[in-house]
Amino acid sequence: MQNSTQTRENLPTLNPALREFWETPARNRVLFGGRSSSKSWDAAGFAIFLASNYKIRVLCARQFQNKIAESVYTLLKIQIERFGLQSEFDITRDGIKHKHTGSEFLFYGLWRHIDEIKSLESIDICWVEEAHGLIKEQWEILEPTLRGEESQFWIIFNPKLVTDFVYRKFVTGTPSKKITGKIFGVVGDTIKRKINFDENPFLSKTILRVIERKRQEDQDEYDHIYGGEPLQDDDSVIIKRSWIMAAIDAHKKLDITPTGRNRVGFDVADDGADKNALVAAHGILATHLEEWKGGEDELLKSATRVHSYASSIGAEIDYDSIGIGAFAGSHFKALNAANEIRVAYHKFNAGGEVLNKNKRVDPKDPLSPKNGDYYCNIKAQAWWELAARFRNTFNAVTKGAEFVEDELVSISSELPEVDLLIDELSTPKRDFDTRGKVKVESKKDLEKRDIPSPNRADAFVMAFAPRSGTYTLTNI
Repeated sequence: MQNSTQTRENLPTLNPALREFWETPARNRVLFGGRSSSKSWDAAGFAIFLASNYKIRVLCARQFQNKIAESVYTLLKIQIERFGLQSEFDITRDGIKHKHTGSEFLFYGLWRHIDEIKSLESIDICWVEEAHGLIKEQWEILEPTLRGEESQFWIIFNPKLVTDFVYRKFVTGTPSKKITGKIFGVVGDTIKRKINFDENPFLSKTILRVIERKRQEDQDEYDHIYGGEPLQDDDSVIIKRSWIMAAIDAHKKLDITPTGRNRVGFDVADDGADKNALVAAHGILATHLEEWKGGEDELLKSATRVHSYASSIGAEIDYDSIGIGAFAGSHFKALNAANEIRVAYHKFNAGGEVLNKNKRVDPKDPLSPKNGDYYCNIKAQAWWELAARFRNTFNAVTKGAEFVEDELVSISSELPEVDLLIDELSTPKRDFDTRGKVKVESKKDLEKRDIPSPNRADAFVMAFAPRSGTYTLTNI
């Protein structure tokens, strides 16, 4: 009897704290909160339960998905195995289907496939994972796509910014009331539920110690990461997320065919866990992104990789020349000589002199400060000038403002892990040196916020950075 009881106690289950959330009838189910709260885990488990008992079609969507591994596919597989249902499902490389009920799971990235999604038929559940990036225009397409009598949306996310569309519409825009002591919001066909780690009974002691350590180190970061509190879209960041989102495929939105030279930004890995990153740009458009491991002893290998790619697209290289990167120029020179290839390369010294010191920060405003009085170094100048291009693009896309092409910037939605690039570009805050000049938040300060080095963003900035003088093959 004791063994039988123990077996029942160890049976896999969903989070009992969310039972009422799943059982309350609703068209839109909005589940949000901090990390380690079981949101996605529970959604996957409940979806598997439904698929095992009813015939349903589930559209699993996220903002950017260039491969199946970036979706909730793996999470669904884990729950199938956890509940011992492997024999009931056919799991292929690009889909999951129940053998008896006929239920199926489809996986799409919203940004690249929104028009395909619009034409999908008989979708019962649209599960939008990491929904903080969902924009109004996408929602206006998605909402009428689910036409079934009992169809529903599952909108699941960790809050990013109070200004994000999803947060404004479904959290601050949905009044709250208490049900069984927990905060719910039920308005019309929408139910919202906030849940954090303290309602997750499945957490290990290890992760609980990690969470407590974060609380002791930085209360604000703890509140955001584990308390599910959104950040303000404030002026502390250099490039606002909303500006970057507007720049995704902006060249298409604005009917611009990119012109100009090809450039490759190369952020060189330092030591430890740091990685190399490469971003390629054709005129205003970021066309390619790579990140890879490569230590100091592998600099030649990484330089060869960058040199080869730059040569293949006829691009010039802007490389990080600080630290280990100081040796990259000599490698590029040797590669040019050995391969008889003429690839131009140029140093980007983040701490170097500001360019055009006597010109105004805003050329259109005669009262704006001069570059030399405002920027601490070339890195700050490069980030701020890029931020201006993102802001211009936002105004062009959302307000119809007109700018010349080189005052804009566009990011291809086909870049791998483009959502990580967006996060990195919108993370660094503005800071000031002892003279009051602006600078970019340092990597050490980012580390204090448990934020890794923004390698992709740094490579992106270098691909669009201002240059001094004329490019030459010997300018190393």
